[in-house]
Amino acid sequence: MSTAIKNLEPVSPQSMNTGDDLLNAEAAKWLSWDKNPETRMAIRKLVEAKNIEELKRLLLHRMEFGTAGLRTRMGPGNSQMNDLTIIQTTQGLVKYLKETLPDSTKKGVVIGFDGRHNSEKWSKLVATICLNAELPVYLFSRLCPTPYVAFALRSFGASCGIMITASHNPKEDNGYKVYWDNGAQIISPHDAGISQAINESLKPLNSSWDTSILDNESVKPLIIDPMDDVIRKYNEAAVAVCYTREQNAECPVRFTYTAMHGVGYEFVCHAFKAFDFQEPIPVVEQVKPDPDFPTVKYPNPEEGEGALKLAMETADKNRSKVILANDPDADRLAIAEKTESGWRVFSGNEIGAFLGWWCWTSWRQKHPKVDLSDVYMMSSTVSSKILQAIAQNEGFNFIETLTGFKWMGNIADGLLKKGKHVLFAFEEAIGYMCGSTVLDKDGVIAAAVVAELVNHLYTNQGSLSQQLEVIYKRYGYHLNQNSYFLCHDAVTIKAMFDRLRDFNGTGAYPTKCGEFEILHVRDLTVGYDSEAEDKKPILPTSKSSQMITFKFSNGCVATLRTSGTEPKIKYYTELRTDPQKNLAYDEVKSQLQDIVKDIVSNFYNQKLFPKILARQ
Repeated sequence: MSTAIKNLEPVSPQSMNTGDDLLNAEAAKWLSWDKNPETRMAIRKLVEAKNIEELKRLLLHRMEFGTAGLRTRMGPGNSQMNDLTIIQTTQGLVKYLKETLPDSTKKGVVIGFDGRHNSEKWSKLVATICLNAELPVYLFSRLCPTPYVAFALRSFGASCGIMITASHNPKEDNGYKVYWDNGAQIISPHDAGISQAINESLKPLNSSWDTSILDNESVKPLIIDPMDDVIRKYNEAAVAVCYTREQNAECPVRFTYTAMHGVGYEFVCHAFKAFDFQEPIPVVEQVKPDPDFPTVKYPNPEEGEGALKLAMETADKNRSKVILANDPDADRLAIAEKTESGWRVFSGNEIGAFLGWWCWTSWRQKHPKVDLSDVYMMSSTVSSKILQAIAQNEGFNFIETLTGFKWMGNIADGLLKKGKHVLFAFEEAIGYMCGSTVLDKDGVIAAAVVAELVNHLYTNQGSLSQQLEVIYKRYGYHLNQNSYFLCHDAVTIKAMFDRLRDFNGTGAYPTKCGEFEILHVRDLTVGYDSEAEDKKPILPTSKSSQMITFKFSNGCVATLRTSGTEPKIKYYTELRTDPQKNLAYDEVKSQLQDIVKDIVSNFYNQKLFPKILARQ
């Protein structure tokens, strides 16, 4: 069905009267190009009301296309997600794709969407533009998890994958996530190349609005619905990380599952079946997709007990001891376990610890003779280094990456092409890649792998909490405390980080934080690492974001960084101990809490920066 509107009245800059020539021109351009009645009328009303500030916010600031693609509020204007900006983005992406990968006209593009407002509609606009450019499309006929797009891309040998999703963001948001031909998220130079192509393709073609091409018999051979094939192939591939299938049917634990009003339940059930588990008990109120997320303030299981309240009630009613929770597009996984003292919600780093241990232990039992110099695990720089400790102890390789699975996915692709084995990768924001079926975080496979780990532990009279303590006793405590402050003012954020580079006017980074001594500083914004011989960091640097890491003399590592998608200044802290020192858990935890208090008071310093707000 066509989205075009006929008989739109002509608009000229002269008919605008905002008092700003640039704004007049942008408003006229928007009203000439946009064929969606709601967003078009919204801009017209702002022009008629002479709401200059709002018009400037919406029209003079275009969304920045980066390695995360796009993710922001839905609404009118160049700065938000809407029909026109989706068309402009796709026209640019297609232009870059055909110039960079000429065989894309044979290999095609995978397109998926989640259950958010406008996701399905925008997937059809994307498909329309691809078909107009003579690109075959693997267009999912119904909503799917994000990992399915990444998997389908490699499975079908396509050139590009596009997922319309905003993951766990609020209901007002949506996004546009891009994978390249290797099945991993785009990184440089593709992000810059696509961004430039978008800016060269802003004028929408009339054909880009007309989705009736999807019903045209002449292009039907170019449209493939990959859903059934992907369900089958994905779950056949997933069993590569299933090590005790013959025991799973007798699992002593029933799992409770919440999709957080997202897409995950059907697909987790398929994965459970592949692993020979019973279907998990669904949280009825949250198991069906609902773009308004009515039972949670934020559809993010990472928020902890508040987001998992209904899941805990469901689990208690069914005497279920373990909760599995996906975010709305099912690429992340949260876990909670019933203990003697109540429900314990594990942090992303804790889950990374026991999943890393399990992926290593179970894989090694099946492959006892593989040369460990060919075996790898990864985690991002702001995540726990427990995998590093396991790797050093057991003899395989660990790689630290920049924040984001785009880096881990691309590094994994390079390793696989060299014949290496990538067992596991994770980041603290509850993202896990178990094996290499999908080169991105995948909450569906991770849910099945956790179920198998739980079966192993509970069959042997253990638990996740107990196993975590076993891991820490063997490899050393790796305790974390992570959080964030809110700040909507870019000038304040820059001033805060500039102060850390010239701490209290000393011309240098701080050497102490409260009573705790700082040994080394790594600043990936300016490209400095005091620990390196040449003072240059191994990890890539970027002036577009702020990130400074402090290493303390007592083994604590703290990183402060800005978020790429939210108005947050995050901090990540980890206190690592030598297992031979046999320190008590409470002692380590208390010392970490003291360091965090000093970081908050000395580095964030709300007296100097009142626009930096504590987490709400």
